[in-house]
Parts: sequence; structure tokens; C-alpha cells
Amino acid sequence: MSSQDIRILQERRKNALKGGGQERIDDQHKKGKLTARERLDLLLDPGSFEELGMFVRHRSSDFGLDKNKIPGDGVVTGFGTINGRPVAVYSQDFTVFGGSLSEAHAEKICRVMDHALKVGIPVIGLNDSGGARIQEGVVSLGGYADIFLRNTLASGVVPQISAIMGPCAGGAVYSPAITDFVVMVKHTSYMFVTGPNVVKTVTHEDVSFEDLGGATTHATKSGVAHFAAENEGECLETIKKLLTYLPSNNVDDPPRVNMGDDVGRMDERLDTIIPENPNKPYDMKEIIRAVVDRGEFLEVHELFAPNIIVGFARLDGFPIGIVANQPSVLAGVLDIDSSIKGARFVRTCDAFNIPLVVFEDVPGFLPGTDQEWRGIIRNGAKLLYAFCEATVPRITVITRKAYGGAYDVMNSKHIRGDINYAWPSAEIAVMGPKGAVEIIFKKEIAASKDKEAAVAAKVAEYREKFANPYVAAERGYIDEVIIPSETRPKLIKALKFLENKVDSNPKKKHGNIPL
Repeated sequence: MSSQDIRILQERRKNALKGGGQERIDDQHKKGKLTARERLDLLLDPGSFEELGMFVRHRSSDFGLDKNKIPGDGVVTGFGTINGRPVAVYSQDFTVFGGSLSEAHAEKICRVMDHALKVGIPVIGLNDSGGARIQEGVVSLGGYADIFLRNTLASGVVPQISAIMGPCAGGAVYSPAITDFVVMVKHTSYMFVTGPNVVKTVTHEDVSFEDLGGATTHATKSGVAHFAAENEGECLETIKKLLTYLPSNNVDDPPRVNMGDDVGRMDERLDTIIPENPNKPYDMKEIIRAVVDRGEFLEVHELFAPNIIVGFARLDGFPIGIVANQPSVLAGVLDIDSSIKGARFVRTCDAFNIPLVVFEDVPGFLPGTDQEWRGIIRNGAKLLYAFCEATVPRITVITRKAYGGAYDVMNSKHIRGDINYAWPSAEIAVMGPKGAVEIIFKKEIAASKDKEAAVAAKVAEYREKFANPYVAAERGYIDEVIIPSETRPKLIKALKFLENKVDSNPKKKHGNIPL
């Protein structure tokens, strides 16, 4: 090999690293955005990135494309490590054809996804694209479909994380939608099926890019975004943190990290955290942080359906998925959005061998015509279905209310919950005392001269008889009534006991969850 050959290679590499050129790189920076390669430098361990397909170029000749061929064709693909663990990555380059997806562009992404599936490592996609390359017509649309298929086949096999770091519109949105987690960047990223101009034409609504499909919109209203980052650096750090809780694939165990927190630690504040007034709210997150290792809790979907809390934490260093009702928002009631949010998270944890810990304080499902007409029955059943099919270790702690069908749904013993604890403040019943009394003693109350006093007396009687955990404990539906401050050591011992749990579902192609 001559030195000339090496010089040619080095020159080609240098040319490929320029992307769309310095002028377009400067434009990217002016928008407060990093380039595709800068993002990978921040995401991956230093020096770990190995690029695949650096010299790939499109094969189109229509509309003058034959005179404009740039190495890489608008996406940087390859593999590297994050905290020493291998990952497959692709990062769309907006400086090259606006990051638009061509046949060659799609092939690069598909190739790296195929590798990830074969070797069992996470796939991380950094999306910043103007959409399908219009000049290529149906070929670019076919490229999207090729990616969608791989997203679906990889679902539940390897973790898939999508970062939206610029535009993501039209058919492009469906790839992130299939992945496990979506992280958006406030003010510089957006997602929508049709943009503001089309919306105005069709529905006559005036709406901005940010209001229609910005990070805040998707983190609060639609639930498309699991995380909304303040900037690109925070977005990439969120991905790194998220990966610390996830295994590389569905046959690996999640990574254990020694947090240096005493397994026997008890927090006496928990003994007084439940208000004496059963209708008074409290913050369930205080309980979560008091129990988990070093109080560290990575909340998922924090801004969407906040009446239910989901996220990752550790107990004795082992990752767990937490699902908890939030009494300080809508009294912790289950509605359509919270049911969908909880179901998706439960299935994600089950797919990747992450034990589930449930903190329960739920008065029931949200009543009303809006909920009924929009399908609370079907959507509430999603959460029930997700818990029923989950085979990972599952532990429930009932802190206060567990009423009606919501008691069944929230990982009760009857749907294969493994260990079910209750605090002394737990109320396990078909419904709240007042509602129950008004049904059971309807005639007696109607005949009473002082109806309020009669109701109060019967409520006190009902509460003493049923609004406690002991009837359920006598039946074996509750394994143990525990002192709240004992919760952390109890959970750790239960998880240790369940560490080698093996459970299965009947053989079938797949279930038919009520979507």
C-alpha cells in the first residue's frame, strides 16, 4: 500500500467529518443545537465510538441530486459504550440535506439496528430530521417502513431510546413512538404528524410549532415524551441515567450498583406521614424517596397524568420500577391517562426483568361522562392487563385507600402479586365508608330524624369494621401489616426472597390487550 492510498483515505475521512460544511454547522449552533457528531461525543464514553457507513452516499439522480452527494448521507451510525456498556447509535445530521431520510440513510439505520438485535445491546436514536427526502419519493417512505419494522421486532428484546433534538414530523414520528422512551428538548425540538400550516388549512386552527408539538406539549398533554430536557446536554445525560437502570437486553439482569445505603435503614417520619383525616392529601413521593436507596428516584412521565407516579429507583443496589398513586393530585384516582401511563411502564419493566414495587392509595376510578364516553373501561383494563401478565417480582404496599376495582387492579394478590403489605392506616373495601353507608343503611337513614348524625354513626361503625387492613389480612390477601418505618427493610428482604422467581403465562402467539 502506498502512502498516497493512506492520504486519500485520510482526506475522505476529513471530508466526511465536515458534514454539510462549516456554514451549516454554524447555523446549527446559532439555533442552540449541537451537530450530530458533537452529540455522540457527549453521549458516548470518550474514544469509544466506532463509526459504520461513513462513506455511504445516496444513489439518486433526480432533481439534481446526482450533483450533490455528501458522505454519510445525513446520518452518523455506529456503536460505542456508555459507562463501559456497549450501545448502538444513530445520530441524524441536519447539516446534510436537513437530515432528511433517503433510501441510503434508512439502510444505515436499519443496519445498525440489525447489529444491535443480534448482539443484544440498546439502540439509541438521536433524531433531527426534516422528514422523508421528497426527491426520492416512495423510496424514502419505504425506508421509514423498514425502520418501523425493526423497531417493532426489537421491542421488548433490547431497550430502545429516542432523543428528539430537532424536527421530527410526518411518518418520522412513528419510529420514536414505538421505542421504549422518548426524550425531547424544550424549545428546539418538536413532533407532529401534520404541521401548523396543514392544521390551519384543514381545521382552521392557528397554532405554533411549540404549542402543537413541542417538548412541553408532549410531556404534559399527549404523553408522547417521557422526559422534557432543558437543553441538549441535559437530554443526553437523561439517556445515560436511564440506561443505568436497564439491562442490555431481555435475557440479562438489570445492572446492580452499590449505593452505600444501609439495607436496614428505617425512617420514623413515615410513621406520621399519613394524615388522620382520610380525605387529606399527602405527597407519595416523600414515601418513595424515604424508602429507596439514597432517595434517588428517576421519575418517568413526571408531567403527564401526575395522579399516578412511575419511575426507577434502587433497593440494596438493585433497580426497581415503582408505580404509585399520588393522593395530592385528583386524590390519586385512576383515570384514562394514568391507566395508560401505568400500563406502559409496567410492561416495560416486565419486558426487561425489572421488579415492580407498588405504593397504593387509590379511591377508585374517576367517574363522569367524559371518562365513560372516552373509554375508561377499556383503558382502565390496560393497567389491569399489564399487571396480570407481568412475571417479574411484584410487591405492593397499601398505605391508605384501596377501594373497589382499583384495589384489584393495583397489583393485588388476586392478580399474582407476590408479596402484599399494608400499613395500619390502610382501608381496603368495596368503596369509601360514606358511600357504603348510604347504600347499606339507606332506609334506616331515611327514617332517622337526624340524618347527618345517623350517617356519622354508621360511618364510624363501618370504618371500624371494614376500613382497616385486618379483614384482608385474615383472608390472606395481605401478607403482613407493617409499621411504615419498616417499609424499606421489608421490601429489600422480599425482593431478595423473590430474586429467583420463575413464573410464566400460557403458551400463545400473543395476548390481545384492549388497545
